[in-house]
Amino acid sequence: MLVECYDTKGAAVYELIIKQVTHDLQINRSIKDMRVFIDPREPVFIIAVMVAKTTQPVLIEDLATYSYEVEEDKTTIRIKDENYLPNLLKKLWDIEGREKIQQPSRFEIIIENPSTDIKGMVVVDPVENLKRKIYDAIFRILPEGFRVIKDLSEDNIVAMACTDELLRDEWVEKCREMINDLKTSNSS
Repeated sequence: MLVECYDTKGAAVYELIIKQVTHDLQINRSIKDMRVFIDPREPVFIIAVMVAKTTQPVLIEDLATYSYEVEEDKTTIRIKDENYLPNLLKKLWDIEGREKIQQPSRFEIIIENPSTDIKGMVVVDPVENLKRKIYDAIFRILPEGFRVIKDLSEDNIVAMACTDELLRDEWVEKCREMINDLKTSNSS
């Protein structure tokens, strides 16, 4: 982690805040590297976080078997691993709507008149979950009032340039430089 600030004591305090927030959200091990630039005189706050590799997404085939019954126009899902059942139900409700989903038992879900093919459906995406936590951390770390935000995230890097005024092009460019620095220093 590198925190840049004209005030070395301010940089040390911000480093402590960042460590505390990432620890509280239990994401400190999931962050491969981080760059932060702060200048309260401008005012600007720029952050770029490189996300560490995570596990593969959990697909519906990993936790269930399913079949479509043409005559009845329904899909029956048989649960093999109920650890992800709440995630699966939420995903199905989002896609099909609650009214089409029935759960006659712990190990069975029925989709009446399905409108989408569930083959290969991602039930849990660890990368997206981790990025959501990192965004949460950034919004906790962000100085109060800094609500003008440019999100420059790409691939496995979450990056933002923030201010409480108009966002300057030089700050956006500084954020892009920090992203490139993360990529080159972590290319191995």
